[in-house]
Amino acid sequence: MTDSHLSDLRFDTLELHDTLRKGIADAGFVFATPIQADTLPLALKGHDVAGQAQTGTGKTAAFLIAAIQRVLTSSASESEGSTRQPKIFILAPTRELAIQISNDAEVLAKHTGLKTGLAYGGTGYEQQRKTIESGIDILIGTPGRIIDYFKQGVFKLDQVQVAILDEADRMFDLGFIKDIRYLLRKLPKPEDRLNMLFSATLSQKVLELAYEHMNEPELIQVEPDKVTADKVRQAIFFPSNPDKLPLLVGLIREMGTGRIMVFVNMKRDAEKVEDYLKANGIDAQAISGDVPQTKRQNMLKRFLSGDLAVLIGTDVASRGLHIPDVQYVINYDLPQDCEDYVHRIGRTARAGAAGDAISFGCETYAIALPEIEDFIGHKIPVASYNPDDLPKLIKPPHRARKPRSGGPGGRKPGGGGNRPPRRGPPRKH
Repeated sequence: MTDSHLSDLRFDTLELHDTLRKGIADAGFVFATPIQADTLPLALKGHDVAGQAQTGTGKTAAFLIAAIQRVLTSSASESEGSTRQPKIFILAPTRELAIQISNDAEVLAKHTGLKTGLAYGGTGYEQQRKTIESGIDILIGTPGRIIDYFKQGVFKLDQVQVAILDEADRMFDLGFIKDIRYLLRKLPKPEDRLNMLFSATLSQKVLELAYEHMNEPELIQVEPDKVTADKVRQAIFFPSNPDKLPLLVGLIREMGTGRIMVFVNMKRDAEKVEDYLKANGIDAQAISGDVPQTKRQNMLKRFLSGDLAVLIGTDVASRGLHIPDVQYVINYDLPQDCEDYVHRIGRTARAGAAGDAISFGCETYAIALPEIEDFIGHKIPVASYNPDDLPKLIKPPHRARKPRSGGPGGRKPGGGGNRPPRRGPPRKH
């Protein structure tokens, strides 16, 4: 990025519907970010777009503005007396991302008369269904519940004018590709709709999806040679495994009041870190894929308000969480996938702000470091600590654990558990 995270393109120079302009003004947007500046002129002219940009650079607003403008200026008409069916269809990999997109859509579409509906798992089944059945223009959701409602006839997809896939690479990672292809085949033909695909990384498999289900998309890559944001100050410690928790507690105490996100590789480690931080006077909570949705949303509200000092997450939490002003990201475990490193540290230094990303290259996961550094294109500066200065920790009380379902000893047949780091030659990207 340059010294400014914004481009020279002003939103008021774009040919946009007056009601959409009001929503953009409500959102406080004046100048476009680079991904918006590269994407909007194309999408507003009806060209399909496959866009890659660092997380937190304005992809959501880019596709929402283009989509809303398309619908507002469309000549397509609805049958009299029929229930409004989705005209904008947006798929996201996680509940949090779907909610965030919906929040942004509500602001931008506030004056347009367009109605938004959400469909995601974990909570609100009947309420979501009623909202969608009553008639909506913008449908946002995760693949599983979208398919559930679609097969029940809660909504139709034959009137969709804009189809959007957000964080497409993450949807591959989570195993949604068959669901995505199922839904895309239910839409009007690619040439009869506007298609946009956005992702922090555009792998070959994502591009294959784009060219299969889009109409000759324009490929937009914002600074593809610079994977991580300039204003993320990165550093790595090399602690022994026993030193990891004391080092984490010591660093958090030094950091003070800034928002802190801590990433671990497995859910049970998230719980362990949460227990140790709480036992040693640090307000922390762990968010992972199986935390009930209501509890997840309450955690995020507390974190956003500043009431919660530390949010601990697995990689499920590293995508789609738009949390402003995260000062520190700590990789308690180095991720085993180099792309996950980029997504994790992208939680800080968003929208041109500065931030710090600190990683632990411990005995278990340091093997992932060479591939990460090769992917980001530079060495991560090494930081040191004195083991004698580490705090003495209070051990937390034992956490009662639910027995696992499955085979002997509660383990599911076929593996699982503490998978060791992937070994072998680095993958090509």
